[in-house]
Amino acid sequence: MSVMGLAHVAIQAIDYQTTIAFYTEVLGFKRGHSWSLPSFQIQEASMLISPDQRTCLEIFDNDAVIPAQGKKAASEEEIAHGALLHLAFYVDNVDEIYQRALDHGARVFVEPGQLTLGEPPLVVKNALVHSPNGEVIEFIEDVNFDMSLSNKK
Repeated sequence: MSVMGLAHVAIQAIDYQTTIAFYTEVLGFKRGHSWSLPSFQIQEASMLISPDQRTCLEIFDNDAVIPAQGKKAASEEEIAHGALLHLAFYVDNVDEIYQRALDHGARVFVEPGQLTLGEPPLVVKNALVHSPNGEVIEFIEDVNFDMSLSNKK
């Protein structure tokens, strides 16, 4: 018995339709199953399927009463600290998806650039934005984080 991968991450949307549009139109997710669940006051929920069809984002409407890590920000200026720090997506081209996200309402957090991590150095190209819904999203070009594999000849 073992973990096979990450199934999904759940997000509560301030504006449900705008959040769905951002992830589908900008990041290429497709809308899968949608539902409501009155026992949790969920009027709208959808599972968005990643382009590689291996992971999903579960999007809940703003009024859903669901268990959460951290707390909802009371305003745009308030930063909520919780266990989830950011969502990271592998992308073909950081610069292009970064600009596309900004064109669709995301806000600048970290502009595209190269970052060197640790010893031995691992160079990654990435950028971060705040989505229109407020999640911190990292775009990262494909990199092998398994140093035991990258050091084999």
